Amino acid sequence: MCIARRSQAPQPVAWRRSMPNAGWKIKGMRLDDLGGLRAALKQLALERSKREAKRRAQALAKEVQARLFLDAVRDVTPLPASDKADTKKSKPEPIAKQRQRDEAQALASSLSDDIDIERLLQTDESLSWKRDGLSHQIIPRLRRGQWSVKAQLDLHGKRVDEAREALVGFLADAIKREIRCVRIVHGKGLGSVNKEPVLKNKVLRWLVQREEVLAFCQARPNDGGSGALIVLLTATRKS
Repeated sequence: MCIARRSQAPQPVAWRRSMPNAGWKIKGMRLDDLGGLRAALKQLALERSKREAKRRAQALAKEVQARLFLDAVRDVTPLPASDKADTKKSKPEPIAKQRQRDEAQALASSLSDDIDIERLLQTDESLSWKRDGLSHQIIPRLRRGQWSVKAQLDLHGKRVDEAREALVGFLADAIKREIRCVRIVHGKGLGSVNKEPVLKNKVLRWLVQREEVLAFCQARPNDGGSGALIVLLTATRKS
């Protein structure tokens, strides 16, 4: 005899009273943890707000610059478009070097080496000369350095003809540059024959023949002494 038995159905699994979720985690946090979270969220929002404000400020600055540029060029007429570059450069005016040299040579050749200047020179304290009609205070003031030396010509090692031409060119350049006081170094003649200052005697004669020279005197010891002259030039007349 066969007896049928009732099959046992699987029992339903009982649900837990609470399932873990985000809300569960928050509820499980302590109060100090919640305070830290709020602070972090607040800081994050503040940084985001700063970045947004910076972005807006930069955009506004660019817009303002663009408007200012447009206002500045509003009345400017654009140049006509061209697909060729201008490669032609204006050449500077040619300097008549040869003419300048010729003029200097002509002026130099007009200076005499044989003019008698012994009676013209003052030799009280040191060698000096001034043009007639000028105040007698010119030489003392020149010696004291009332006019500062602005240019110097060194004639060491030059032959007589070279020194003469160099002196004429130097004086002309000084007048052109409106220089009033210069120093001319002629040397003491220690390296010449018989130790005589050949150039010194020549320079004295040349200077008294130049109209632009008002006066000169022997330099002070710290300015060259007997090997140099301090020369006062005429002022340039401005038109």
